[in-house]
Parts: sequence; C-alpha cells; structure tokens
Amino acid sequence: MSILIFFKIIGSLALLIYGMKAMSEALQKMAGAQLRHVLGAMTTNRFTGMLTGMFVTCAVQSSSATTVMTVSFVNAGLLTLSQAISVVMGANIGTTLTAWIMSLGYNVDLTCVVYPAFFVGIMLIYSKSKRYLGDFLFGIAFLFFSLVLLSSAGAELDLEHNSAVIEFFSSFDTKSHVTIIIFLTIGTLITCIVQSSAAVMAITIMLCSSGVLPIYLGIALVMGENIGTTATANLAALGANAQARRAAMAHLVFNVIGVLWVLCLFYPFVNMVCSLVGYDPAGHTLTQSQMAAKLPIVLAAFHTCFNVTNTLVLIWFIPQIEKLVCYIVKPSSNEEEEEFRLRYIGGNTIMKTPEISVLEAQKEITSFAERIQRMFGFVRELLTLKNESEFAKLYARIEKYENISDSMEIEIAKYLNMVSDAHLSDDTKAKIRAMLREITEIESIGDSCYNIARTINRKMANKEDFTEKQYEHIHQMFELTDDSLTQMNVLLAGRKTSFDTNRSFNIENEINNYRTQLKNQNINDINAHAYTYAMGTMYMDIISECEKLGDYVINVVEARMGTKKI
Repeated sequence: MSILIFFKIIGSLALLIYGMKAMSEALQKMAGAQLRHVLGAMTTNRFTGMLTGMFVTCAVQSSSATTVMTVSFVNAGLLTLSQAISVVMGANIGTTLTAWIMSLGYNVDLTCVVYPAFFVGIMLIYSKSKRYLGDFLFGIAFLFFSLVLLSSAGAELDLEHNSAVIEFFSSFDTKSHVTIIIFLTIGTLITCIVQSSAAVMAITIMLCSSGVLPIYLGIALVMGENIGTTATANLAALGANAQARRAAMAHLVFNVIGVLWVLCLFYPFVNMVCSLVGYDPAGHTLTQSQMAAKLPIVLAAFHTCFNVTNTLVLIWFIPQIEKLVCYIVKPSSNEEEEEFRLRYIGGNTIMKTPEISVLEAQKEITSFAERIQRMFGFVRELLTLKNESEFAKLYARIEKYENISDSMEIEIAKYLNMVSDAHLSDDTKAKIRAMLREITEIESIGDSCYNIARTINRKMANKEDFTEKQYEHIHQMFELTDDSLTQMNVLLAGRKTSFDTNRSFNIENEINNYRTQLKNQNINDINAHAYTYAMGTMYMDIISECEKLGDYVINVVEARMGTKKI
C-alpha cells in the first residue's frame, strides 16, 4: 500500500510541475508581447525595475521564466546589468504568490473548481481565438488537482502516527544552526535536481501539515529552494555573453546573501513571522488540526517576508552586487573569437521561452546587417588603395567577412528552425518566416560586396585603371548604396512603426535610374574610345552589382515591414 501512495505522491508532483509549466507558458503567450515591452521599457531605475520584475512574475507565475527572460534581454543588449539585477529582485517577490496559491490549495477543497475548469478548458483549447485561455485553465486545474491529490496522499500516509518517521525528524535538534544548514542544503539540492521550487514547496507543506516536520526545518527547506531555483537562469546563460552570465549569477548572489543574513537572525526572524500569522512554534496553544491549517500559511508568509525584506535591504546595494558579479564572471579573453562569433544566440541556450529566443535572433540579424555594412565600407576603401600589400590585406579581410556572412546565415537559420519547433503564436510564426527571408537577403548583400571586391581585384591584377570620370561615377553609386544600407540598419535596429519606407524606395529608384544612365553613357564612352571595352565591362560589373545590392536591401525592408513595393 505504501508503494501505491509513494507513486501517487510523485505522480502528483509531476502533475504539479506540468500544471505550473502549462499555466506559465499560456500566460506568456496571452500577454507575451506586452510583457516583453513592459520588461524592456519600465526599468528606468532600480525601483521601477523591481516593480516590473514583480509584476511580470505575478503575471506568468514563474520566477524562472522571468529570470530566463531577463538573462535573454541582457544577452540581447536590451537591459543593462544593473537593470537586470533590480528585475531579478522583483521576480523573487513575485514568485511568493505561488506559495500563497498552494497554501490556499491545502486549506480549501478545490475539487469543486477543478472539474469545471477542465471542462471549460478543453472547449476553449479547440477554439482558435481562445486556445491560450484554455491552456491556462488546464494548467491551473492541473495545479490545483495535484494539490488535492498531494493532500489526500499525505493523509493516507498517516505520518503523524508513523513512529519511525517521527523519530527520524525528532532526532534533529531544531535549535541547532547545523541542522538548519543541513536542511537548507537538502532544499537547494532537490530544487536544483527537479528544477521546480513549487514542487519542493508542495512537499514541504505536506510534511509540515502532517506534523512530522518541525516548522524550523520546513523553513530551512524553503530557504534552500530560493537558492536552488537560481540554477535555471544560470543554465540558460551558459551559451550567452558575459553580461548575461553575470545577470544569472546576480540572481544566485542575491539569494545567497539573503540566506546568509537570515541564518544569522534565524530564530528571531522565524518567530516574528509566526507571531504575524498567529502560530505558536512550540505548539502549546494549538490543536493538531489548527496547526495543519496554519502551517501552509506560515511557510507562505515566511517566503514573502524573506524575499520582501531581502529586496528592501539589498536594493540599495545594486552597484556593489554588480561589481561582485563582474569580478566573479570574467569575459572571454579570446578577443578574435569574440569578434567573429554570434553575439546574441548560441547552441547551449535553453529555449524555455521561444518568443524571447525570437527577440534574440532579431538582435543577431541587426548585428549581421551592421557587419555587412562594414564589409561594404571595406569594399569602398579597397577601390582607393594602390599599395599592393595593403590591397591584398584588405581583400583577404573582405574574403573572411564573406565566409562569416555565409556562416551567420546558416547559424541564424538553424536557430530559428529550432525555435519554430516549439508551440508558437501565429504572430511569432510570421516573424520567423520574415526573419528567414531577411537573413537570406542580407547574405546576398554580402555576396554582392564580395563580387564587387573581386572585380576590383581583377582590375588590380590587370594593371589597368579607371578614368577619373569612372571613379567619380562609382563613388557616387557607392554613396547611394551606402545610404540604402544605412536606412536598412535604421529599420532593423529600431521600431518599424516609426520608419519611413519611402526613403528606402526613393534611394532604390535613384540607384536604378543612375545605373540606367551610366549603362547608356558607358556604350557611348567605349565607342568614343574614352577607355577600353575590358575596363568598361569591369566598370559596369561594379555598377550593376550595386544595383542588385539595392534590390536585396529593399527585400529586407519589405520582409521586416511586411509590405511590398507599389
């Protein structure tokens, strides 16, 4: 019989973790864009950052989701490290709402709510416009159902009459700091393993409610959960840049510092929390049933008091925490590798929030486009070089950029394909399709830059030169082409709502008209023997390649704006 109860408990925990995950993901999909905007915009100072983290975590019911989102934002350059630390502090306060929900589940019979939620949820899941609401209802129903099952499993275990279990927990001296540290470590390790502080909190509540686990040891487990839950963000940051790894480390440092000072004031602090909710730790004034009802509330109250107090104390020391994590996490020493690696996305990134992964990919595309414009700048410089060794060095650099361009297209496309395997909103799917088109066109711009460089290299090898007029026309075409690239980068780096596409289309028309004008003039100049046919061919190759490049730029603009040229 005890084996069946054991499987009932672990099955309930699995249901609890799944319910939390389903509920959190549904909430993120329902309000994903708004939450990302809030997280990115409402962090002007440490206090707004803290309130933002608290609000977002309460909204998505997952501090892990908020911290992973925050790490992703730091990785994408949307948040500074100090802003991220304040958001993480707020996330720690927001996550305490979960403990209150669970304490409600242990004190109120929720079966009357669970079954209607399942019924309504299944109908909404098959509705296209309301499917995320259905996912949310299913998630919260699973969460409450798991708490009902855990509560009944705990009652079936009858731990309060199990002398072996009572004797085991009684063997620990609850007045010893060594015992508290042992249980704190156990809480940390279990949370790191199961990657869910909610599951460990549920077990803690069950054991305390049964009367076998003293409140001091239960609170030690809760403190351990606070440290263990930071593992998710640190794992998510493994493939990220130094600033993102520091943001994840700040979450760990913040919680460790909080645990250390609470350990110093452990018994007075716990007794103060108990007195707030009317609970006697000695158990002299309460019956067994009253204790069972009060203990979940005590644990939730401690969780809240601990995180709120810790935040109120440490929010004034954000600059010092920032210096500490910068000292702990050093940037990569290999600068050459840093220059030519993907800056915002990596193979080791844990994509718990695919919509944020899309945002990181957008930043990577912006970086890709900026790199291509630098490549075009090298091509412009190559045209002016006469020294052979300098020419060869710059030409080799352009070749290297062409190889990097090919690699970036492949890596970003692979990353987007991985993200697209997840369950995404229709809006995000459309973004991914547009982004795949963008990287194809940007890579084509790189090809055009390389083709121009090859033509200039051929001219250099033939020991021939353009006339002064040809140089003047090429430079003018280069100027128009660079303007079009600049406009493209303005769009990719900013908001499309404030971008004027007419400017890009006008530049493209200028490039097309100028190409046609130069093409006609080139025939006349060759007939007039102003230069050789071979030089005229190379000259028009450069002009035509610039015109192609302008078309690729317009394709990128159309992909980002979701429009077609009229």
